[in-house]
Amino acid sequence: MDTLKTIWDYPLFSFGGNPPILVSQLVLVVAVLLGGYLLSKLVARFLHRRLKQTGLRADASYLLEKIVFYALLVIVVMTALSLLNVPLAAFAFVSGAVAIGVGFGAQNLINNFISGWILLMERPVRIGDFIEIDSNMGVIDNIGNRSTRVHRTDGVHILIPNSQMLERVVVNWTLVDDRIRTTVRVGVAYGSPVEKVAELIRQAVDAEPDVLSEPAVSVIFEDFGDSALIFDAYFWADVGGERFLRDIRSSIRFRIDKLFRENGIVIAFPQRDVHMNTAKPLEVRMVEAER
Repeated sequence: MDTLKTIWDYPLFSFGGNPPILVSQLVLVVAVLLGGYLLSKLVARFLHRRLKQTGLRADASYLLEKIVFYALLVIVVMTALSLLNVPLAAFAFVSGAVAIGVGFGAQNLINNFISGWILLMERPVRIGDFIEIDSNMGVIDNIGNRSTRVHRTDGVHILIPNSQMLERVVVNWTLVDDRIRTTVRVGVAYGSPVEKVAELIRQAVDAEPDVLSEPAVSVIFEDFGDSALIFDAYFWADVGGERFLRDIRSSIRFRIDKLFRENGIVIAFPQRDVHMNTAKPLEVRMVEAER
């Protein structure tokens, strides 16, 4: 027992003439830090669940959760320092030195962390928004400390560093509302009745339940292609529904194919006309294969 008490009360170090810090104090501080961290996580999660029940937007709920979590961590750290009798001036000096050293070695990490807070505070993008960045389109699932998780329309989750969300061009299709415009392109064979083709395409798009009636569907005779007459159907859809744009376009294409078959409209395919200029007709021979 005496040996344990000696170790428990063993002085480790001191700050500027203050009483030395004992092993018992250090153990107590570690316990306070671990317990405070776990308690902060529990409080933040409880707050998140309560805010979710109020119908608050996911991004606002997530921001409040992070603010509460880090505020509680600061209180825990300050409490631990008071238990160690560490002067705040000394702590500020050491923290500044450490911050400078870490800053040079972890610039990208700190940049992404600060960018994440900017995204949450300024809200150019929010959790649940439908965005497009570098040809990737999808819904934002989460804005973390280091990266933003996006659920692409093909079902793949990608992680984008927060700094890139601020530095690159990001198209936020749902910044104002949940509507997004998309298009379906169709090519039909030359000689097809173009008015009838446009009517059938509009009929197929209007029959899709996820397509909005306002703004109205627009069918454009876009161009005379190399092998087809090109039509584009522009329409608006609510991406907050169960299906994404890729599923909506697929459903419309199925319906267009069915209507075209019923009305004798041929969907074009690439063709090449070969013209051969010869002095005499080509001689074609049929050769029987050897058995």
